[in-house]
Amino acid sequence: MKPARTVRIGSIAAGPGKPLFLIAGPCVIENKAICLKIAARLADLSRRQKIPLIFKASYDKANRSAGHSFRGPGMDAGLDILREVKERYGLPVLTDVHSPEQAERAGRVVDVIQIPAFLCRQTDLLLAAGETGCPVNVKKGQFLAPWDMVNVIGKIEQTGNRRILLTERGASFGYNNLVADMRSLLVMRETGYPVIFDATHSVQRPGGAGTASSGDGRWAPALARAAVATGCDGVFIETHVDPAKALSDKDNLIPLAHVGSLWKVLKQLHEIVC
Repeated sequence: MKPARTVRIGSIAAGPGKPLFLIAGPCVIENKAICLKIAARLADLSRRQKIPLIFKASYDKANRSAGHSFRGPGMDAGLDILREVKERYGLPVLTDVHSPEQAERAGRVVDVIQIPAFLCRQTDLLLAAGETGCPVNVKKGQFLAPWDMVNVIGKIEQTGNRRILLTERGASFGYNNLVADMRSLLVMRETGYPVIFDATHSVQRPGGAGTASSGDGRWAPALARAAVATGCDGVFIETHVDPAKALSDKDNLIPLAHVGSLWKVLKQLHEIVC
């Protein structure tokens, strides 16, 4: 096992022995008004419950099941909205990038660059993300074993960037199904880098609705509790004020009204484990 690393994102210190942190926000930026409403509610929750919070939203969902599915406002408009979230609410922000040329532009705005699970082995993308100097959160691919992430880490480290976060989001288990193996958190933690559990994508059923993914969002809180009890450094939750009307991953989302009560339990578990 390698020595534990602490990765700093603004005022947040991520790593073993540090306070549990939350990455939360909508799956996709549907429009500016909804995004700011969710950000405002999360920022208020963060202040009241003293939650170390990173706001997450995607400006483009490039891997939707069907070509007609809503993808988001695009990079220019999306980054403008994320910049406003930072300035208005004082939250660090995270977003995905899908090609090397996007990394540098996103890195001028966001605090964390995220590599989507399907792209986690794309060498040029990893190098471009690492070269921004930003913290890089890599979603472990559904097709990878947790020990395979050592090679992903090595690519980013080639750039001199050691600000790396690793996220478990379930592994393919037959067709249209995922399973969350909590051992993955322990294996990836042996790299020394902070480990995050993505509760809402771990209950996804990829392509389960034919032209869209489905999922079992009701199980996401239970898996989040299990992950914190196992020992993770952060929890990733996608949320929405009205999940039934969300334009992406509506079956997996945790209602925004439930995030606060869930966090109280997760924080208590973390304090016991640590």
